[in-house]
Amino acid sequence: MNGYAIRAIYLFEMARTWRTLMQSIASPVLSTSLYFVVFGSAIGSRMAEIDGVSYGAFIVPGLVMLSILTESLSNASFGIYMPRFSGTIYEVLSAPVSAAEIVLGYVGAAATKSVILGAIILLTARLFVPYGIQHPGWMLAFLLLTSITFSLFGFIIGVWADSFEKLQVVPMMIITPLTFLGGSFYSIDMLPPFWRTLTLFNPVVYLVSGFRWSFFGVADVHVGVSLAMTLAFMAACLLVIWRVFATGYKLKN
Repeated sequence: MNGYAIRAIYLFEMARTWRTLMQSIASPVLSTSLYFVVFGSAIGSRMAEIDGVSYGAFIVPGLVMLSILTESLSNASFGIYMPRFSGTIYEVLSAPVSAAEIVLGYVGAAATKSVILGAIILLTARLFVPYGIQHPGWMLAFLLLTSITFSLFGFIIGVWADSFEKLQVVPMMIITPLTFLGGSFYSIDMLPPFWRTLTLFNPVVYLVSGFRWSFFGVADVHVGVSLAMTLAFMAACLLVIWRVFATGYKLKN
């Protein structure tokens, strides 16, 4: 394992974050804070508790997950797309660096950014609503797994995209709607039976549910199912990335 190569790619990607703090950190935190003001304070104060949890606290895991999913995708996809766009990816591919080391560098940096952002949003939420974390170990595990999994997914999007417009298609047109419809702002038990069954086909439901369970001990689906679905999606992303490097899809040809 070439640790120097992984470290070089990782530090290069992290340096880009510190150069664009307003876009990478400040903007998502500000947007999430507005959600807390509108939904947590203004609307939440007029809503009943959900599963014994105040509405303002109930939406905290969903809002954190919303930010992590979108930022993991955008950071990882942009990180691999720009070298392809500028042509510098060929320098990386021609160097004595394996596919696993390339993925570790890019995905590791994107996941680190998402974890940092998630931690900042959790601290910011304290300014608006009180909440507790019943299972901090599981909370950290879901935070890491989700950041890594969607960074892998973002890496795939960055390889697939051949324009800046395509980089935004999946996050804006697919992931964000699925997150809003995945129980970020409500419990799917509040839905009629037909729509609740239909919602279970939304993979984001399992991510939000597992993450919320780590906070309050309540979940829409069993935490074991949430963990299994997350790991299955991670395995699928790893398989696709392996295939990308094995065939050279949009990297070597």
